[in-house]
Amino acid sequence: MAKFLDSHSLKGVNEETLRKVHESPKDEFGITHCNLIYNKEEDRLFCLLDAPNLEAVVKHHEKAGFKCEWITEVKTTGTS
Repeated sequence: MAKFLDSHSLKGVNEETLRKVHESPKDEFGITHCNLIYNKEEDRLFCLLDAPNLEAVVKHHEKAGFKCEWITEVKTTGTS
């Protein structure tokens, strides 16, 4: 499974909701959340995801009502 990092507006989503999203099981697009990094003051959310491909990342965000400003495949040094 590849890892992708994306960025988009936080859209006022609160920390409790982000925790629930982070803990959610793999969705119908094959997406699982590795980490969600955010800054409320800058209205910025970064998602680190395990995903089969870039198209799955786009569909995953569209279903939730988010449009990514950018998405890139990444490598990590961590195990999660």
